[in-house]
Amino acid sequence: MPYQTLNLATAKPVLSWANHDLGTQEIRMAKNVASLPFVYKHVALMPDVHLGKGALVGSVIATQDAVIPAAVGVDIGCGMCAIQTPFTAAQLEGKLKQIRQAVEAAIPVGFSQNQSIDKPVYNWQRWKDFKTLHPGVQSLDQKALAQMGSLGGGNHFIELCLDEAEQVWLMLHSGSRNIGNMLAQNHIHTAKALAKLMEVSLPDPDLAYFVKGTPEFAAYWRDLQWAQEYARYNREVMMARFKRIVELHLGGGKPTQPRFRVNCHHNYAEQEIHDGTSVVITRKGAVRARQDDYGIIPGSMGAKSFIVQGKGNRESYCSCSHGAGRSMSRAQAKRQFSVADLVQQTAGVECRKDAGVIDEIPAAYKPIEQVMANQSDLVNIVATLHQVLCIKG
Repeated sequence: MPYQTLNLATAKPVLSWANHDLGTQEIRMAKNVASLPFVYKHVALMPDVHLGKGALVGSVIATQDAVIPAAVGVDIGCGMCAIQTPFTAAQLEGKLKQIRQAVEAAIPVGFSQNQSIDKPVYNWQRWKDFKTLHPGVQSLDQKALAQMGSLGGGNHFIELCLDEAEQVWLMLHSGSRNIGNMLAQNHIHTAKALAKLMEVSLPDPDLAYFVKGTPEFAAYWRDLQWAQEYARYNREVMMARFKRIVELHLGGGKPTQPRFRVNCHHNYAEQEIHDGTSVVITRKGAVRARQDDYGIIPGSMGAKSFIVQGKGNRESYCSCSHGAGRSMSRAQAKRQFSVADLVQQTAGVECRKDAGVIDEIPAAYKPIEQVMANQSDLVNIVATLHQVLCIKG
């Protein structure tokens, strides 16, 4: 589906790949961002767009010489990792529950952290830079170390999937854990305080920003890049553990070589060149989709997911959606659905089926097929997956 230019009275246009009318609050958020003086050309909304904090989740914001910490969000570097294994569906027969239990024992979820630290965690090269991070996180070095290789909570997940050829894929979704959260909160606080001190007029306090060339911008950018690398490596550590468990249960423990691998952010900011201009691209719930980029667009628990290759669409700033996107809040989902509904909607998936995960029920998300149809000009589908095992954070 080609994009639509929303009928908004803003300094810069808003281009939307969503095929639904935005609500009043969503319209207000889109207008607020598009009215900022440093926005470059336009704001792009992905098919899964929905309410966020300051900026819409599923938005791509290009800015010149400025960055908005709250638009990046508190889970800096949140993203996805997936590998295609040499194993097949037939080898999974009768083993899903054992694999799930082994993964749950090896990878901490929710607020849990590792009780012992793997050698690969200690060997991460960026630990040496921890002392340069914001003073507000200097007491969190041991916690950051213990949480490397843990999933977190909310909509983070670990899944075992099958593609259309019955090949086994491993997939997970996670971010920068508490350290990324605390770095973000410290810098968001600084940005808001600075805006108040400088009497900067903002349509929303959560759109407080840093200007390039200032100490505040430099400090945030340094911490942002560190947290993004932490998140990426966190996914690599978990994937290595997940892979070893699957190899043990399906291949007698013999190491295997992935046939395909992708690890991509969908909550982050980078300096990029677009139409010959250097801009800061903030993808808040969006994946980079240049022509050579591979990405992951997951559906809800119990729905399809997609491995994609970008088409390099310039109007989207070479981006695509990061998932199905919520169609209702967590509180609404808990009010509307029961455990029986969850059991019915996750039939055939080895996963939790209790009141604690009702807010992640498939019906709380937009239909992934429609989301994919709306971005046929942004990506090509490389593989279509369906979940057979899901572990929620």
